[in-house]
Amino acid sequence: MKIFFALFFATVYTVAAQTPQVPHKMEFAGMTLTIRDDARREIQKDVNALTQSPRHHAIKVERARTYFPVIEKVFEEERVPDDFKYLVLQESALIADAVSVSNAVGFWQFKDFTALEMGLRVDKEIDERLNIVSSSRAAARYIKKNNFFFNNWIYALQAYQMGAGGVLKTVSANQNGLKHMEITSNTYWYVKKFLAHKVAFESDVKAAGQIKVLSYENRTKKRLAEIANEVSVDENELKQYNKWVKTSTIPDDRPYMVMIPVVGEGKAITIPASATPTASARPSAENVKQAAASTGSRNKINGIAVIKAAAGENPSKLASRAGVDISAFLKWNDLSISDRIEPDQYYLLGKKRTRGSEAYHTVASGENLWKISQLYGVQMKKLKRYNRISSDRNLAPGMTVWLSAMKPKDSDKVVTSADIVQVDNKQSFSWTANPDATEPTASIKPVVSETTAVNSVALSPEVGEQRDSTVTTKPKEETTLTVPVENKVTEAEVKQSVKNDHIVQAGETLYGIAKLYDLSVMDLVSANNLNLQQGIKPGQVLRLKPNQPAESEPVVVGKVTETEHVVKSTDTLYSVARKYNVTIQDLMEWNGKKDFTLSVGEKLKIRAK
Repeated sequence: MKIFFALFFATVYTVAAQTPQVPHKMEFAGMTLTIRDDARREIQKDVNALTQSPRHHAIKVERARTYFPVIEKVFEEERVPDDFKYLVLQESALIADAVSVSNAVGFWQFKDFTALEMGLRVDKEIDERLNIVSSSRAAARYIKKNNFFFNNWIYALQAYQMGAGGVLKTVSANQNGLKHMEITSNTYWYVKKFLAHKVAFESDVKAAGQIKVLSYENRTKKRLAEIANEVSVDENELKQYNKWVKTSTIPDDRPYMVMIPVVGEGKAITIPASATPTASARPSAENVKQAAASTGSRNKINGIAVIKAAAGENPSKLASRAGVDISAFLKWNDLSISDRIEPDQYYLLGKKRTRGSEAYHTVASGENLWKISQLYGVQMKKLKRYNRISSDRNLAPGMTVWLSAMKPKDSDKVVTSADIVQVDNKQSFSWTANPDATEPTASIKPVVSETTAVNSVALSPEVGEQRDSTVTTKPKEETTLTVPVENKVTEAEVKQSVKNDHIVQAGETLYGIAKLYDLSVMDLVSANNLNLQQGIKPGQVLRLKPNQPAESEPVVVGKVTETEHVVKSTDTLYSVARKYNVTIQDLMEWNGKKDFTLSVGEKLKIRAK
């Protein structure tokens, strides 16, 4: 680090002669905020404190100039407002290994269970909370997850500190989707503290940093010393920017983003051939195929070595060329000695894993369980279990296959009605029902019959993917209900005509819809298999009453007034509430929970009702 320290102390920072002043109005995440005088005074005190020491202020500015370009790129890819980058200064001052009194760690101050929930690896070898790319992507997704409830970036910001559950108890539905808000002395302190950081640093961080960081995706097991040698960077300096590597060796269980420091304009560096720059820390199925094709005869899938088959080879020849025992080779690849080897197909040279490095796969035409198992290096029996299927007959093109966890029940029902809402698969979902988006023009026409199948566009766990599911309703006798999707449906018409469903209107949010029917947001999320990273669209039909789970247990009654539930890995607050016939709000109040997170082994109090 001696070069960097020399550069820093040799640089004369130009610090504004005057402390930045809090304006009466400011822009944040596409919103216009009116700052009332009482709040301005509070925020200005924080701005003064942040800028009173030119030296400390300059240190933070230089860190921001180094890391902000990386964060900005991640936020652009994740479609999170650029203004949220100032939150990292508030959380950690951009110190990679910062630790709070509550044991939150890293750039974005994640606790271990939240980090794991957001897909980060946290153990003795790797702690991705200290990786600027991985942690920023997790932060972006956490912010989007919170905004999914509110369609209000100020509330999403507040939820970063206190959780969505805490914010849900304090906000009203009429604040959703607002473009103008007032900031007063009653505004939550965390929001005002954030605005102070934005004011204090915004004008100073626009210049280029003395130190820049380049990132690349490493896919192989490699020591930092090797990478330092390959890119001609001092090993100790490389370690300073990659503190997430606890053992100085990057494992090969999945790709990891490595940060390379470059001084000033820097000199040209050669990225290792084993690394492929990418926008995402997680490869898609196509990326896996392309990477495999580019590396010749060998690569790794899910951390397992593979070999590419040549034309005319049989299992024996391929195993011999790979230098492995034929019986083991057949077992690893679920083959028999007489099976045909497909040219250019990759075959595994080790035991398949129980979980994939990715969460989901969309079935393509001609794919079967074996091909999916080979593509991701996941055991076929696990794929069947996760997806509640028994054979290839249960697969269909477009179906979402879960690779590392149990798929929710009834998430791939077949649409049987001829009268369905046509939705353009190229459209992307917004956090609310977007009135500017192209809306479907078809009408939902329940036919006069005992049951009518109405198409419901539900959101699968893959971003941007749409899935059709059947919702069954029973209209009144001798009536035909026609609801044009492009026309406004009043609340009275919704409640009277569609008892079990709600047709989403332009501008509506999940929170507002939940309030309309005296439900919780999580009730709607669970009933419709919604993903917290996605949103709703005009014309979408939301199921209001979920199907009764097959494995339900009776409510604890009689003399017992309180019982205890030990949380399993498959539990959610919603599933526990359904099991004991109570509400999510009951569970949160009885157990003093501030958000919806559960930990395996956690004991929940259940009271008889």
